Amino acid sequence: MTALALLLGFPLLGGLVLGLIGHRGYARDLNVAFSAATFSAACALTVKVIDDGALLAWDREFYIDALNVFLVALTAFVGLTTAIFSRPYMHIERDHGKMTLPRLRLYHSMYQLFSFTMLLALTTNNLGIVWVAMEAATLTTVLLVSVYRSAASLEAAWKYFILCGVGIAQALFGTVLLYMAAEKAIGAAGSGALLWTNLDAIKGQLDPNIIMLAFAFLFIGYGTKVGLVPVHNWLPDAHAEGPTPVSAVLSGLLLNVALYAVLRCKVLTDGALRSPLTGQLMMGFGLVSVVAAVFFIIRQKDVKRMFAYSSIEHMGMMTFAFGMGGPVANFAGLLHMTVHSLIKSGIFFAVGHATQKAGTQIMDEIRGLIRVSPTVGWGLMLGALAILGMPPFGVFASEFLIVTTAMREHAWAAPFLLMALGLAFASVFSRVQPMVFGDTTLKPLAHPPALIPVFVHLGFGLMLGLYVPPYLDGWYRQAAAMIGGGG
Repeated sequence: MTALALLLGFPLLGGLVLGLIGHRGYARDLNVAFSAATFSAACALTVKVIDDGALLAWDREFYIDALNVFLVALTAFVGLTTAIFSRPYMHIERDHGKMTLPRLRLYHSMYQLFSFTMLLALTTNNLGIVWVAMEAATLTTVLLVSVYRSAASLEAAWKYFILCGVGIAQALFGTVLLYMAAEKAIGAAGSGALLWTNLDAIKGQLDPNIIMLAFAFLFIGYGTKVGLVPVHNWLPDAHAEGPTPVSAVLSGLLLNVALYAVLRCKVLTDGALRSPLTGQLMMGFGLVSVVAAVFFIIRQKDVKRMFAYSSIEHMGMMTFAFGMGGPVANFAGLLHMTVHSLIKSGIFFAVGHATQKAGTQIMDEIRGLIRVSPTVGWGLMLGALAILGMPPFGVFASEFLIVTTAMREHAWAAPFLLMALGLAFASVFSRVQPMVFGDTTLKPLAHPPALIPVFVHLGFGLMLGLYVPPYLDGWYRQAAAMIGGGG
């Protein structure tokens, strides 16, 4: 599996190389180059899966199927565009005195290692290695969030480390329980007892009592990384105080990877229990997250914190959709994962340039972006409309499917979803509109910032609202059938 080896090898090598030379002027170009190489390997792996179907590699320790292959491609793509965005952004941060040469070396190195940990979590077949990769992702992002070394960023990093450390400890206990259940069913099999393909083959024989307890710990543990209420408190601080490229990959990628781990565990638990209990648990936490996040959004004054709470809202929508289960809801959840990753990371790109120009993240002090820089202004406005579910963007399509499925199968939840979506739209739009079109004393930028990644992301988000390519539609349908649930 050359493509898989390159997919994991490029970011790992990039982290090591940039750990040595990440302070040099050409390090930002190397960061982009390693990310581009990773994306090329992801494309090659995707073609391989399309041609040959699900792949097992390296003594069955790695497994690529319809559920994770599109997430691998999405992770590599957003990783590349974020590296392109961070190239000028972090240079400006250095000019502003926020970054020093040692901090730049740490940032470039940890960025590549962070990409490696996410891709490892997505591609491994071993649920024990999933846990290790998620823990490694926690450690790398702690260093990324704290890279400014300000009091606020250090506090945010410690909060992130403590809360996610507790959460990942819960996931470890759940993994141990899962191993116990597997060993009872298939005997002492070493690491093979934690291979997802082995567990999926005998999930009907797993002890339902142990599995239910295991899922509870795994759901709370990985749910902390997803940002579900009430274990979400790390997320707004980490987004607000860390560099904007880190906010983009946290919202656009890490939350998806954590939810992916939950889905793998849900498939096993549903097969062992043969009851809707896991779905009901996910629906409950998802709905609470959607509603609670909206009321937090209303109170925000910091633009990055506002969009961080928006991420909690959208992860709640996905969790609710996967909790409902069934072909339509699962399809909608997967589509929502994709468009949210693309659009939210694009929003953070625009926000990063806006806050750099204004010198603040307080929304009341950012005005007239359309006059300062039309590309930043339009990028932020179109991104906000897209993430709020305005047609014809892809978020509208996925939210429409989720809400209509809820109306048909769980009518009690539909009013809460509609209320939350309406309040989120009113609150975010009322804040963004004066930021873009309000009066300003700031002078227009002499040279418009390079915002190609913003409009590339928005373009893909628009396309997925109008047309889902056949191969992507096929992935979604296969993955939706694999997740199952419903009823």
